[in-house]
Amino acid sequence: MIFEPITVCDLNIRNRFVRSATHEWLADENGCPTSKIGDIYEELAKNEVGLIITGYSYVNPRGRSSDNQQGIYDDSFIEPYQDITSRVHKYKSKIVIQIVHGGRQAKPSTKYPIPIAPSAVTDSSSGITPIEMTESDILETIEDFANAARRAKEAGFDGVQLHCAHGFLLSNFISPYTNQRNDRWGGSVEKRTQIVVEIIKRIRKMVDEDFPIMVKLNATDGFDDKSKKIGLDAPECIDIAKILEQNGICAIEVSGGISEAGEVMSRPGIDNPEKEAYFKQYSKAIKEAVNIPIILVGGVRSRTMMESLINDGYADMVSMSRPFIREPDLVMKLKSGESEQVSCVSCNRCFDLNGVKCNYP
Repeated sequence: MIFEPITVCDLNIRNRFVRSATHEWLADENGCPTSKIGDIYEELAKNEVGLIITGYSYVNPRGRSSDNQQGIYDDSFIEPYQDITSRVHKYKSKIVIQIVHGGRQAKPSTKYPIPIAPSAVTDSSSGITPIEMTESDILETIEDFANAARRAKEAGFDGVQLHCAHGFLLSNFISPYTNQRNDRWGGSVEKRTQIVVEIIKRIRKMVDEDFPIMVKLNATDGFDDKSKKIGLDAPECIDIAKILEQNGICAIEVSGGISEAGEVMSRPGIDNPEKEAYFKQYSKAIKEAVNIPIILVGGVRSRTMMESLINDGYADMVSMSRPFIREPDLVMKLKSGESEQVSCVSCNRCFDLNGVKCNYP
């Protein structure tokens, strides 16, 4: 099954492998993508990764979360991205750009010293208390995302993925922990999801009714019972998935975790089958509730697990980040029978400020 083609968002994808969005630390200081980023994506395409999702790209300079992060906030970035998409499209892979606003996890700068978020909830991991967004801020952000999608289409991307996970702005809105508003943007699940719905509608009007829009969705914020923090979890994540499907999202990548919850997102030490695919129960519950393709990320490390996730109804596609950093030719190795297991040891040393790469001995 994992090598069989699939249609996702009207895109014909050659197999069930997805390169999950991974920050490369390789854009220039203004967020413009460099040829080194293109090198990474072209290598993945050459090695038959069916769907490539780019590193997270900020839609407004105020939403930048990291040094050398990609941006897509200005039309001057269209041409450099065109160079990258054309390199990928020489092969049979599809490429989607992930678009994001950092929200309360945006990196303070001289121009933007305090991040913005739906509510002024202090981030215990950074000690920063964001500014609560005004109605005008929210409407401007919706426009920022729509313009980013317009640029993405002009640059030749096969679609966009809205980053609604990992504690960034759209994740801040859908979580009851970080969204404590009592206006039309907060409260019920429907109201907390409303900003995402409005972004989808605006993209449809500005870009194209058929332009693929995917979502990376936090199924859980990742807090344990000891924290006494009430964050996003089931069954609300299932309700959100249904709302997204009803409003035209054509695929959902299921993930989880925010910075305050610790090592929930990129868990270390995935060294046996019991630790693999740590969000799979969420993905199965969401898959059973919607009729669009579900992509699962998080600790997938063996061919046996990949096949069982597809065959047993947990997901339609398997998404990986760290394994593809170590082995961009992983799909080819699995396909030829050279490998049955990824060689990534989940040490997280690959998240390198000088440029993403495997630093395991």
